[in-house]
Amino acid sequence: MNEIQIKLKTFLDKFFGSHDLQPDEDIFALGFVNSMFAMQLVLFVEQEFQIAIENEDLEFENFRTINSITNLIERKTAMLVQ
Repeated sequence: MNEIQIKLKTFLDKFFGSHDLQPDEDIFALGFVNSMFAMQLVLFVEQEFQIAIENEDLEFENFRTINSITNLIERKTAMLVQ
């Protein structure tokens, strides 16, 4: 796991109890996600990684797994560097 994945897993583990969430595991399919949690997740990503999540970023596919959230963060931070 890279640093982004570790930060995401640490945050998500607070909500997933004793479940050992894997990087490619669908958090929506596990049934742990509700609208309040989704808002918390977006806010965490914005604050922790200093990026803005735009309306077009708010798709399930971008937030379904640790890997997909990591890909979103990497794309957004790469845009900031350019």
